[in-house]
Amino acid sequence: MLRGKHIVLGITGSIAAYKACTLIRLLIKAGAEVQVVITPAGKEFITPVTLSALTSKPVISEFFAQRDGSWHSHVDLGLWADAMVVAPATASTIGKMANGIADNMLVTTYLSMKAPVFVAPAMDLDMFAHPTTQNNLQTLRSYGNIILEPAEGELASHLVGKGRMEEPEDIFQSLQQYFAANQPLAGKKILVTAGPTYEKIDPVRFIGNYSSGKMGYAIAKECADRGADVQLVSGPTHLSISHPLVTLTKVESADEMYRSATEIFPSCDAAVLSAAVADFTPETKAGSKIKREKGAQILELKPTQDIAATLGRMKSDRQILAGFALETDNEQANAQHKLEKKNLDFIVLNSLRDEGAGFNYDTNKVSIISRDGKKEDFPLKSKADVAADIVNTLQSHLSNG
Repeated sequence: MLRGKHIVLGITGSIAAYKACTLIRLLIKAGAEVQVVITPAGKEFITPVTLSALTSKPVISEFFAQRDGSWHSHVDLGLWADAMVVAPATASTIGKMANGIADNMLVTTYLSMKAPVFVAPAMDLDMFAHPTTQNNLQTLRSYGNIILEPAEGELASHLVGKGRMEEPEDIFQSLQQYFAANQPLAGKKILVTAGPTYEKIDPVRFIGNYSSGKMGYAIAKECADRGADVQLVSGPTHLSISHPLVTLTKVESADEMYRSATEIFPSCDAAVLSAAVADFTPETKAGSKIKREKGAQILELKPTQDIAATLGRMKSDRQILAGFALETDNEQANAQHKLEKKNLDFIVLNSLRDEGAGFNYDTNKVSIISRDGKKEDFPLKSKADVAADIVNTLQSHLSNG
């Protein structure tokens, strides 16, 4: 959700200024660009050299960059930013912001800001509790600013009370949640299945496939980046995902995936079934390792429960269901048949005959076929970009009801 976002970080003269380094690292790691604007007092607590090294941008503090007439444009910063965060925000700066006292670059930037502004107060407990500070904070709220309430704890004065700046991780989460709420899939709940299933033969052997789960995990992340609450049901993979809007349920067998998917789907707005689920599972599973000495073995298989077909029967008019078809021949005909038979709204087709597509690759080449017969072919792309194409289609279907 913060990928590509422009964040202006205002730092003021508080001992909590050191926490800005952690906040910057979190924002940069999430893909945001950060421009620091610091007050003169702020530079007494943390150096511009440190901040510039973290953001890869020169730190802005003064109105004029040099004595040659060049200057920093607070207007341009106000237009550039997707959000402004003032952390830490001292009582002095909060008072200036509330009353329009534009005597430094930070407050001037604030007054020019077109984007939402988050304010994280940091001060001693008596300063925070003072009616002047509380009135100023209420004024900022009335302007539409978002106040990140300070926490209680031991303060720089060694007194204990409310005034500690909110922790960087919590400020980061507040930004994540804000942008999630303003994303196109905000409020939507989406089920995504990913990876292979392992069908046990005995305690050490199984029937499986080559699915890495990369496609499903990329779809889950793309949906979450657009604000959706994602329920990711994953077969065994080496992958991990860390996103506040993704809930991961790990399963092993086709039966476990079936039970999880059918339990989750009724509360969802949509499902994207990208897992490579086994079509067959052993009729019986040996309780101990089958020894070579037993000689030739006959393995009897029975069909697994069809997750896509079951969800297709469960699907209400308000729900969107998407599936995948990995084919080796008669690709389009087989995909079209699967779409209709399983009551899908659209199906993602890829072929093992396309170089760079299919299992274990970081790339994929797909076609998306909709129920209305529309077919869109895409070139070979990274799986992250393919996920964006798939979620674009999903988003369009959700928008159209």
